[in-house]
Amino acid sequence: MTIHVTSGNYEEEILDSTEPVLIDFYADWCGPCQMLKPVIEQISEEAEHTKIVKINIDEEPQLAGMFQVMSIPTLVYMQNGSIQGSVSGYHSLEQIKSWIGE
Repeated sequence: MTIHVTSGNYEEEILDSTEPVLIDFYADWCGPCQMLKPVIEQISEEAEHTKIVKINIDEEPQLAGMFQVMSIPTLVYMQNGSIQGSVSGYHSLEQIKSWIGE
């Protein structure tokens, strides 16, 4: 299950997370984001060690700015409150799972 993150639950869900977090920055109008959506949902069902969260850039522009999101979809991988890496664009299930170590 993916968790929708807002500025209200950002600290709890991402910064204070005891497990690694994969953040999906997206927008409802974004075609590649819609293509990535089922991949992210499948990862959220299969991931054993990673929390999967989504941030809508239209609803949370300040969070997108904090992460310097310039294009969407952008995936950011975090551990212990710090960014471990990010990728933009569509990626396959296998690519993402390999990237986050799942």
